[in-house]
Amino acid sequence: MAVHAISNGSRAGEFWRGVRLAVPVVVAAGPFAMLFGAIAVDNGFSVFEAFFMSLTVFGGASQMVGIELFGHHVAPWLIVLSIFAVNFRHVLYSAAVGRHLAHWPMAQQIVGYFLLTDPQYALAESEVQAGRKVGFVWYMGAGLAVYVPWVILTTLGAVFGKLIPDTSAAGIDFLLPIYFLGLVMDFRKRPLWLPVVAVSAVASILAYRFVGSPWHVTLGALAGVALAVILPPHHSGVGVSPDQTEIEHLP
Repeated sequence: MAVHAISNGSRAGEFWRGVRLAVPVVVAAGPFAMLFGAIAVDNGFSVFEAFFMSLTVFGGASQMVGIELFGHHVAPWLIVLSIFAVNFRHVLYSAAVGRHLAHWPMAQQIVGYFLLTDPQYALAESEVQAGRKVGFVWYMGAGLAVYVPWVILTTLGAVFGKLIPDTSAAGIDFLLPIYFLGLVMDFRKRPLWLPVVAVSAVASILAYRFVGSPWHVTLGALAGVALAVILPPHHSGVGVSPDQTEIEHLP
């Protein structure tokens, strides 16, 4: 009985540790969830449809792109292609995080991939960088702490959308970029972090200028991946564990 209690206590602790790490994500993404709900209703969606889209898609950028294109009566194939362009980075996330989830049962992996977002990817990589395994209970704590508020706030935005002020005027729309910048900075100790980030940023800006949104997201990510592939593994950090990297840089 004592062992069982300790086990349950440990699992609860891991779950709430994940929840605590996700709190800044909710603060940063919350206004956008409400904004999406309001925009969805303005584009002809019902409150239930806005709620159901967040419940099943759970992708802020892709939901925003999709809802705007739906409102302009764009061809379905172009909507699908645009959303794929925005979310292509999740293919890269899945490839990177997949090796950390491989020891999970298949059902748990399916749930884990559904909850895989930008911050979830960064949190999982940080967990590995700290020398810990990505556990299912911890992962669910971090993932559900973002997913549940996202769905709830979307619904509130759809119901009370007319009461939401202009997020740009209030500066609220800048919260999410600041949060993502913090996520990127968390990996700054990795070898050649700066060149990869710089190449991705420049490629994304150029793509936005000459190709347009939403393709700049995918093209910027691919440029950074291409640089990491070109560079030797022991310089780029690809295929090298955090412990190995730290050993190589000992004086």
